[in-house]
Amino acid sequence: MRDQSEYLYFLRRAFDGMLGALEDLGDDAGNVRPPLPGANSAYAIAYHCVGVADYWIGHVVAGREVDRDRAAEFTATGSAHELRRKVDALFQRLATDLEPVTPTVLPHNTPPAEFEGPDRPLSVHGVQLHVLEELAQHHGHIQITRDLLKRGARS
Repeated sequence: MRDQSEYLYFLRRAFDGMLGALEDLGDDAGNVRPPLPGANSAYAIAYHCVGVADYWIGHVVAGREVDRDRAAEFTATGSAHELRRKVDALFQRLATDLEPVTPTVLPHNTPPAEFEGPDRPLSVHGVQLHVLEELAQHHGHIQITRDLLKRGARS
């Protein structure tokens, strides 16, 4: 067991940044895809991040059953308020999931190859770094999406 509060602090900062950008856009614009090939709405990206953290930490690390439809995450729509509630509930689960783990042990489960994670086996610590990596890059995606939409770029 180890204290996971610092790790959860950085995950929370990433989520708070995503949610702040989404709230800045408002619910209508937050569900709009910018006119770029393969672009996703800010809401869908943030929703995907909830799925990422829940799956990789909850299922891969802790062995908890997680019902995830990765493809559907990218078409999700909703309000920033609803998503903030999902994130709050996620953090309660993550704290419980991470409380008993040791960073150097192997995770309980191996993710499917199609989930596009790292191309090597990971320790618990490696999975945690992967989740932070994903949240950081998607936080940036949401900021760029917000900036494009606020400047009038809509499909």
